[in-house]
Amino acid sequence: MKDTLRIFLSFLVLIAFFVLMFKRTLPISADTLYVNARIYTMDSDNRVAEAMAVKGDRIVAVGSRSQLEERVRWKQTVDLEGRPVFPGFIDAHAHIMSLGIARLTVDLVGVRSESETLDRVRARVHEVKAGTWIRGYGWDQNDWPSKRFPHHTMLDRVAPENPAYLIRIDGHAAWVNRAALEQAGITRGTPDPEGGRIIRDASGQPTGVLIDDAKYLVFNVMPPPSPEEQREALEIVIGECLKYGITGVHDMGVDLQEIALYKALVDEGTLGIRIYGAISVRGETWDHFRTTGPLINYGDHRLTVRALKLYVDGALGSRGAALIDPYEDDPDNRGITVTADQDLQQAIREALQAGFQVCTHAIGDRGNNIALNAYEQCLTEHPRADTRFRVEHAQILRLDDIPRFKKLGVIPSMQPTHCTSDMYWAESRIGPQRIRGAYAWRSLRETGVTLAGGSDFPVEHPNPLYGIYAAVTRQDHQGIPRTADDVRSGFQLSEAGIADESAFSGGWYVDQKLTREEAVRMFTTWAAWAAFEEQIKGSLETGKLADFVVLSSDIMEIPPNEILRTEVEKTVVGGREVYIKASPAP
Repeated sequence: MKDTLRIFLSFLVLIAFFVLMFKRTLPISADTLYVNARIYTMDSDNRVAEAMAVKGDRIVAVGSRSQLEERVRWKQTVDLEGRPVFPGFIDAHAHIMSLGIARLTVDLVGVRSESETLDRVRARVHEVKAGTWIRGYGWDQNDWPSKRFPHHTMLDRVAPENPAYLIRIDGHAAWVNRAALEQAGITRGTPDPEGGRIIRDASGQPTGVLIDDAKYLVFNVMPPPSPEEQREALEIVIGECLKYGITGVHDMGVDLQEIALYKALVDEGTLGIRIYGAISVRGETWDHFRTTGPLINYGDHRLTVRALKLYVDGALGSRGAALIDPYEDDPDNRGITVTADQDLQQAIREALQAGFQVCTHAIGDRGNNIALNAYEQCLTEHPRADTRFRVEHAQILRLDDIPRFKKLGVIPSMQPTHCTSDMYWAESRIGPQRIRGAYAWRSLRETGVTLAGGSDFPVEHPNPLYGIYAAVTRQDHQGIPRTADDVRSGFQLSEAGIADESAFSGGWYVDQKLTREEAVRMFTTWAAWAAFEEQIKGSLETGKLADFVVLSSDIMEIPPNEILRTEVEKTVVGGREVYIKASPAP
């Protein structure tokens, strides 16, 4: 009996072997064969191929041209003329609707003075009726000569009859005029809301600057964007993403209305990017999804909603980031915590029970410590394998907290361009000691954690190549700092001065740079992994979605400063060419 069973099993193994060999000799059917390329697959072996075959929305073969021409039967050939090819970029932290609405409002990004800001608001006032709300986005007092928060009286002069609501670049503060304060009923006697601060003058009167949750006092009385405006905003963002080679976005803060709009575009076949949504804090939307469970791969991997976005603190630029010790340049201030510890832990428990990932905003060292403590407490109470909890931003860390990310299995979801935007003033906020735990990509990588990369658009420019450049250089677009002299002349450092000049030789705290491979993986394989999507996205391998980008230059080989001048020649999503760079006019 045993001999018969052994013979039978051997026979089955032999049949399986011949079936496998037969399958290997069968031609592979494909729609398109891409040849003459330098394809960075970003697979586990970091292979570079020269040809790729695509059928429908999937990759069916990757390898040398001769291999594929021998094995594949294809309908059309696309010669990429030696161009580099990368997996479609994934922005692991962005705000889709915020960028779209910002594109429809007064653009204040990069404005260098209060007067220029007011000129732009004045121009919009002349275009609308009296009483119409003026929305704006992108001001940053750190870019102005005064470096000071503005006052509502400035806006009152240019918009006396139009309520004005201007969001700071980080999204964590608003500047409003008297008309807006009056509509919201904000007076000297209005208390600071929990998790927010009303900036006041020496007499106690509101100045018109509202920090973190205080801004909702005005936001909640503003008329919301119409459905038509929201749709227009979304279409603008989709086009912009595809122009920059972004095929997927982790949208950090979605609600039922936005999800419905995304689903409508999926149903129409017009949602050109893939969205991984994180529900914005607890409320109506969270109550709905706690009952229904996550939305997974709606429209064939176009839309997934399976994360909950929570907040611990504010932002560093507006001094709302929660610090353990006071701000160097504001000794009476340790920042703001916007969620009580018990509420944070309860939300995490709910997410665990409902099968959702948790993504927690934390910027200051105290904020990050609170987030890690809450994760640790909840995981101790409710052990789970592979939760992939995330800390969004993880900008300022206690050195003792850096190893905890790996220990707890927490993903630092970081935005490289925050470093190169903040470096001019960050040390003046937190001093020369705490800065060693700031934007600490290399220190985190050395513990073995996976870094997810994003832009936080519209806070930063959406182009992922800017993030890759920042990660490998820690310099601005002018190549500064090159030396400690650049830092002395242009940066607001603490009075302690520069203790280690080598830290600025070719970048700002250069010991925290990433390699080019690491920087690209932040926006491809690692970003996919941070959304539980590594089996279908993030690398160019057989069986995965045919999402890829063709670049004008090889960002793995060119001098770092040329990364900024590299353009997307072509963006492909699900095997369809959805963006092709226009040829210059003759």
